[in-house]
Amino acid sequence: MIGPVSFGFKVTDENNRPIIYDDGIETLLLDFFQRKVNIQYQELRLNNRNAFVWLDEPGLGWAFSGLSGYNDMQTRDEYRYFLSGMEGPKALHLCANVNLPYLLSLGVEILSFDSYQIEVMPTGYANAIAEFVEADVIISWGIVPINSWNLEKETTETLTKVLSDYWEVVSNNSTASAKQIAEQALVTPARCCLKDIGQVGTPGESLDGKMVQKEQIISIEERLVEKAFALLTQVSQLVRDKYGI
Repeated sequence: MIGPVSFGFKVTDENNRPIIYDDGIETLLLDFFQRKVNIQYQELRLNNRNAFVWLDEPGLGWAFSGLSGYNDMQTRDEYRYFLSGMEGPKALHLCANVNLPYLLSLGVEILSFDSYQIEVMPTGYANAIAEFVEADVIISWGIVPINSWNLEKETTETLTKVLSDYWEVVSNNSTASAKQIAEQALVTPARCCLKDIGQVGTPGESLDGKMVQKEQIISIEERLVEKAFALLTQVSQLVRDKYGI
């Protein structure tokens, strides 16, 4: 479900001001989402004892914007408080390009992020990732792109190499081994939504001199999803083989 920060930026008051800037409402917002997550977790757990609720938080990217007036230190304190009241595994997902050590410091137990966009793993991230992995928590590496221009140029082998290169950088600059990182990893699509359908074309617009129909857009979406998930399965198997998992 959407997280409190993203919801707080999205919903505005009568003056078109995001409600996250109202201290009184923000407190209620955090409490409301704690209760909502916990109720959903309790219902899910009746069917699967390993269930958990993903919090989708693209709004955390605003904490690093000088224009938002909602800084990263304030966000960290409030998010730690929010997560402390959550039942079950504390799982966070976002596609925004946010400092990875910062996300790992929020108190989450499962972190899902778009790792494909990093391209080169900074050595300064190594210790934070190692500490997270050595605490037996999980990082979900979004490595398979969900857009046509990147999918066209990538293969199972190139994506596996990108991912293993990330892990080797961490291993070479910390106490965690690449195999240990792999054992504590999930491999996922880079993002939780299709990214470039508008650039592929919308009904009535011209694409390579041809008119695009609604049915063609649906077909394009399906092909992107099918190709991405086919690559995902193959990358997962190559990673397992490479690290003996």
